[in-house]
Amino acid sequence: MRENTQKIQNEEYRKLNLSERLGYGLGDFAQNLVFGTVGGFLALYLTTVNAIGTAVAGFIFLFVRIINVFWDPMVGTFVDKRTLRSGKYRPWLLIAGIPLVILGALLFVPIPAIRGSVPIAFITYFLLDLIYSVVNIPYGSLNASLTRDSESVAKITTTRMMLANIANLLVYTLFPMFVQMAAPKDRSLKDTGFFGLKLNMGTYTDPSAGHAWFGVYMIYMILGAIALFLCYRFTKERVVATPEQSAQVKAYDLFTELKNNKPLIILGLFFMLAFTFMFFMNTVNGFFNQYTVNHSDWMGAVGLIASIPGIAFPVFWPKLRKIFGKKGFFYFFLGMFVVGEILTWIWSLKGMHDLLFLAYISTFIKQWGLTSATGFMWALVPEVVSYGEMKSGKRNAAIINAIMGLFYKIGFTLGGAIPLWVLAAYGFNGNAVKQSAGALAGINLTAIWIPSALAIVSMIIMALYPLTDRDVDNINKQLDDSRAKAKAS
Repeated sequence: MRENTQKIQNEEYRKLNLSERLGYGLGDFAQNLVFGTVGGFLALYLTTVNAIGTAVAGFIFLFVRIINVFWDPMVGTFVDKRTLRSGKYRPWLLIAGIPLVILGALLFVPIPAIRGSVPIAFITYFLLDLIYSVVNIPYGSLNASLTRDSESVAKITTTRMMLANIANLLVYTLFPMFVQMAAPKDRSLKDTGFFGLKLNMGTYTDPSAGHAWFGVYMIYMILGAIALFLCYRFTKERVVATPEQSAQVKAYDLFTELKNNKPLIILGLFFMLAFTFMFFMNTVNGFFNQYTVNHSDWMGAVGLIASIPGIAFPVFWPKLRKIFGKKGFFYFFLGMFVVGEILTWIWSLKGMHDLLFLAYISTFIKQWGLTSATGFMWALVPEVVSYGEMKSGKRNAAIINAIMGLFYKIGFTLGGAIPLWVLAAYGFNGNAVKQSAGALAGINLTAIWIPSALAIVSMIIMALYPLTDRDVDNINKQLDDSRAKAKAS
């Protein structure tokens, strides 16, 4: 049995090389290009360029996400029960990845006959969201299948977050700038905030900008498709369920995990809150820049500053985790996020709008805290999968990732729908050049104060997370012995 244990450890605890870490991270890069742009700009596009009511757009987001409550567990169960010739999780990056990027592009297709059509917008977004789960759940499960070496898991998280934030740079920094550069109406030479750089940019919230949105997004979809293929090509599954375990997977395993896996519930609640306040910000960011501070022309420069912590600093996460501890890491960076939000509020005050340095500082601090807290939490998912395997004897990686995805999408739903309803309640008018004082107050509430409050609640939730590093080591030892005995018999 000792020989079997050694063989299992050599394979399942393999230290990953750079190409495999980069390959896996490109999956995050691709999904952020596709779905990050949707999360960050679809609401603004629908309510301005596409002329759909703000409250109606909120209900579109809500209804589609409710469907995910039933859809995601079905996807997780389906994936966990099957192994294809090229793997258990990797094949879905290609099978579902191609329709994903096509549907993403169709969301912004500039056909005059369907402009303002609620059914078309709903159906396209609905299908996109369903297909996204078929990519995202297997991709998340692949994280726990590459290795069980804790050092490699930390490095995977660092690498994937760096690539995810490079995609965020393309999304939140360059996407709005590219669209404004291609927008035809009211074109003029504007200061971008890039150290005096001026570009000829138009109004991207006008219906005439439809072709600009579609053209830029099409390029992003092509990049996303290439990245998904490279993720498939450069990854290898090592820690997967045995055929016997796969055969035992049942739909009700979802409820078993929810009942018996306490770390899963705690981490899931943290995911839900984290993504709620993240998408509150993402949904309202365009509104804040366009109407509160009147500097949509700075979005590229401010977005560049926002992307720096997520690209340059993840390499320090493992060391900072050792300094602050697992929970202290989250407390520190969530607190930093709240400080950044308070500085953002100061930027929103009358007379402060034109202070570019304040925009830079507030955004830098806020995003450093946000990207660190919401990035490093993915490193906890593999240990939750292992805990579930120890408790149930089944390695339900896809089901657990479906549950995590469910919490994520609840957060995405709340963060995407509630801000739009708040803006509608406060009198936001998508056809108006300037907004009322009430509408501006609604923008500030959803962009600053609600996210700050949710970040504080997230700290309380993380305090309840039960798995220590010693617990994780003991779980892995038990699983090694169990697998060795199964192989010997």
